[in-house]
Amino acid sequence: MDSTVIIFILIYLLTILISTTELLPMSLAALAGALLTAWFGIQYGLFTYEDTLSFIDIRLLMLIIGTMIVVEIAERSGLFRVAALYAIKFSGGNPGRLFVFLCVASAFVSMFLSDPTAMLLMAAATATITKLLNYDPVPYFLSATIMINLGGTSTLIGSVSNMIIGMEANMGFTEFLVYLAPCEIALWAITILTLYLLFKPRLGKKKTLPEYSPAESIKDKKLFYKSMFILLLLIFLFLALENLNIGPEGIALGCAILGLTIANLDPAEIFKELDWETVFFITGFMFIVKGLERTQLLNDISTQLFQAAGGNMLNASLMTLMFSGLASTVVSNIAVALTFVPIINAHVTPGVNAAPLWSALVLGTNLGGAATPFSGAVCIMAAGALKREGILVNFKDFAKAGIVTTIIQLGFSSLYLLVRFWLIGG
Repeated sequence: MDSTVIIFILIYLLTILISTTELLPMSLAALAGALLTAWFGIQYGLFTYEDTLSFIDIRLLMLIIGTMIVVEIAERSGLFRVAALYAIKFSGGNPGRLFVFLCVASAFVSMFLSDPTAMLLMAAATATITKLLNYDPVPYFLSATIMINLGGTSTLIGSVSNMIIGMEANMGFTEFLVYLAPCEIALWAITILTLYLLFKPRLGKKKTLPEYSPAESIKDKKLFYKSMFILLLLIFLFLALENLNIGPEGIALGCAILGLTIANLDPAEIFKELDWETVFFITGFMFIVKGLERTQLLNDISTQLFQAAGGNMLNASLMTLMFSGLASTVVSNIAVALTFVPIINAHVTPGVNAAPLWSALVLGTNLGGAATPFSGAVCIMAAGALKREGILVNFKDFAKAGIVTTIIQLGFSSLYLLVRFWLIGG
């Protein structure tokens, strides 16, 4: 291994370390790493300045930003909060039913919202209802956190890592659903059952819910219905993507522009609330991975991975699932997705069905993010929300639920990949 490759590996690892330990904001760490990648790459003749202009996937950034705008408009209208409150109301004060409804609502909301936004929303709803009923909030908070991490696995816009994988694999909204929706539905049921059995003694006794109408929390009904229309339009157009002859990024930006036009909201205020931290982290880290790719290191890793799998697609898919899942327990799933994409691409050849590999990567990057309090932003935010309520959750309590559900989810996903692509898919 020559000095050039070592330098690029050190830049990659240093960026991961600084981002994970929060010595610097993750966006700044990634951008600094991108700057070092550009400098050393140009100096060592790996690529030219003009080459670097192609390192950024503008289509991916357009998809992410467009989707963020649509979701921000919907969140401001109260659409997701109303849906969560209705789920709570339908529980009728039964702690078991309330637990299931909160879990389902958390997963459903995260199918459209970013995980941190979904966490903020569900934390507010969970804190309110557990206070009113005088329930121990820990089981409800932790379960909502795990379900938010799980939710959205089967949709192109369910997580940023999904968008990254979907764009690189050329998988549309419908393909995501076809390949992954059955697995996610089963995982919802299995995970909720596991969490219920773990937390059953702490859920509390049945109580009478206070009278409240979720619809009364809607402050602007016009905005509410407009945002609902835009969100449904976005999903419908994604489903019809194959017949439109445009990319998902065009649909996302188009719906975002339409939403800003009819919502009568200040665009500057919407733009201010977007998750620019994630956007710039992706931009910088994408650059770092492209630099590594130019050293041929990722191609070598890909070759060794597939050699270790014996050239067997089943083994390669299971290895991808486990490696990406375990990596996502300690590293941002965005970074994991960006790293694994070129590794898989290096062995995707015409005529080979790569759907098992891409599906394995989607599952791995999504499922590994809630194993411990430090596995991802949503876990850190959940611990912070509990702390603001004066409740401290120790590592053991969080890890007990997180590690158990992660192992079960990855185990079931392995079986699903086997059944879906080798017994059913052929």
